[in-house]
Formats: sequence, C-alpha cells, structure tokens
Amino acid sequence: MSEIPADVETPRRRFIKNVAGVAAVIPIQALAIAPIAAAAASAPSAASAPAPESPVPDGYQSFSTDEAAFVEAVVSTMCPADDLTPDGVACGLATFMDRQLAGGFGNGERLYMEGPWSAGKPEQGYQLPFDPAGFFRAGLAAAQAACQAANGMKLEQLAPAQRDAFLTALAQGKVAGDRVVLSQWFNELVYPLFEQACFADPVYGGNRDKVFWRMVGYPGLPAFHSVDVRTFRGKPFPGAQQPKSIQDFS
Repeated sequence: MSEIPADVETPRRRFIKNVAGVAAVIPIQALAIAPIAAAAASAPSAASAPAPESPVPDGYQSFSTDEAAFVEAVVSTMCPADDLTPDGVACGLATFMDRQLAGGFGNGERLYMEGPWSAGKPEQGYQLPFDPAGFFRAGLAAAQAACQAANGMKLEQLAPAQRDAFLTALAQGKVAGDRVVLSQWFNELVYPLFEQACFADPVYGGNRDKVFWRMVGYPGLPAFHSVDVRTFRGKPFPGAQQPKSIQDFS
C-alpha cells in the first residue's frame, strides 16, 4: 500500500483504536487469553514512543513454513507499517496467533468435540467438527487455494492492495472455499485472533513492545490504576506513555 499521510486516519486505524474499549462478543474469541481494556482519551504519538527493537524471526509452534507465510501476509496487510506502528509481523501478531493455536485454545480443550455436527444458530456458538487449530488450518488452505485460483499467485505474492482486496472479499462472503465457509473462518476466527493479538498483554507474543497500548493510551495492568481512573477520567494519563505488562512484574 502507498504511504499514509500523517494527517489522515484510515478506517482500519480508526477501528484498531476504537476496538480497544470493547470486547467483541464472538463465541470462539472468548476462549483465547486476550484481555482488552478501555483506552484513555489521548495517546502519545509514535514519534514520542520508543521504537521496538528489530525482532528476531519467531520460531512458530503451530504454523508450517507455508502457513506462516500466509499468516504473515494477512497480519501485515491488516496492520501495515505507518507512523503509528510497525507492520503486523514486527508487532508480533503472527506470533500471538501461532501461540494461541498451538495451546489449549487451538486444541479445543474447552470445547465439546464429540458431535453430532448439526448446523447451529449463531447464538449457539461453535458448531464445527474441527478444533480451532484444525479449523484455522483447513480455512487457510482453502483461502490460499481460492487466492491462487483467482489471482494465479499465493496471497503472500500479491501486492498489498491486491491482498487487501482479497481479504475484504473473503470477509464479505464473496470467496468460496472447499469444506470451509471462508467468511465464517475469517470473521469468527482469524479476525478475533487479530484483534486479540493487537491488545493482549505482550507476554502472549503480540502487541510487541506494547505498541498498541501506547497508541491508544492504555497504561497496562488495570489493577494498579483504580484511583487513576477517577483522577484522570476524560484526560490523558501520563503513565500511559510507559505501560506495564505482566512481564514487568515477573
């Protein structure tokens, strides 16, 4: 994508700022470890926040090499590098998703997996013969196959604007996949994991260097800020410039 002027706030960036105050109500999402907290009214600029160190390539626990390439293309398309954050890979978003899928959430340890696999209503939640990791893997394969059929190239080989258009079509239900309803896969699994990766405590792999917390003005562990919430309600909180994570207290 072309460089974003500093005075223009894109819809995606506006969403990332706004979502910090609301936990999305999606059945699968509730199983992952990803606390999302209310944002303060103002955030420090990227220029004033310390720049994250160049990350060493992550050793993925769930993704294969091909899957990692696809996921890295997804998160860097949904979170492009600009004056607010580095790209999604540098922010650790792919790492967070990998760790969640490699653990208890991905293995469906809190899901009933014995069937029957009847079509359920949206309010009945997860009704698939996959654990989340299996669903993610099957959807990724179907999405990559659909991308190659439509464009003659894998997702990671497309230009950023082409990747963005494909993911938008995926979310809107305009891309068909074998065995998997790709709009459900993207909207109920991929996108919630992306949201969580942005705002979860960095100890889980995403939000590297607390970059998204700094962006929205979130000071970190909320148990230490009950008085500050009252004192600074509606005002910028100075402590948000150096937010504290679980790692800072371990």
